[in-house]
Amino acid sequence: MDAMTYTMKSAFPLFWVLLAVVGALLRTRRSPSRRAALETWQRWWAVAALGCGSLWMTVAFLVGPGTMADTIGFTRSPFQFEIAFANLGLAVMGLRAASRSATPRERVTIGLGAGMFLWGAAVGHVHQWFAHGDHEPGNTGGVLIADILLPAVMIFLAWREQRLPGAEQAGEQAAGAAGPGTSPARLTEHA
Repeated sequence: MDAMTYTMKSAFPLFWVLLAVVGALLRTRRSPSRRAALETWQRWWAVAALGCGSLWMTVAFLVGPGTMADTIGFTRSPFQFEIAFANLGLAVMGLRAASRSATPRERVTIGLGAGMFLWGAAVGHVHQWFAHGDHEPGNTGGVLIADILLPAVMIFLAWREQRLPGAEQAGEQAAGAAGPGTSPARLTEHA
């Protein structure tokens, strides 16, 4: 495999991260508040990086399991079907986290759930890298960075929103005034 092909295959998982960052940057240029900006960043990260990225992996593992095995440096296995549906679960969680009604606490929980799978995958990638010299583009590079960053950034953004002044009060107002499941950011948008 030539260097350009290797680089493209290795970097592709970062496309979804780049999409989330560019989308959030464009949407927050004129944000009315820090809370609104964090809400936008969380939604872009959830839908583009976690949701679309995981949905892409679902399709890739279902449609091209041989190609995915080669890209990772493994032999084809029935476990790839299970990996596809684990990624589908991550995509569904990402889309839920992107909804207007998702709370920061719910997003932290979704980030932790995604982290259990993706951080475990990252440990596996590193193990294969050092124990077996697996430097295939689907084992090291972009996928390793994405596996670590996707849940970590989601958790950080939600945690940061929880730490904003008035976050507890806004959460209580949301629960009391708008019913369960309405985010404080949505309330401030209409205020």
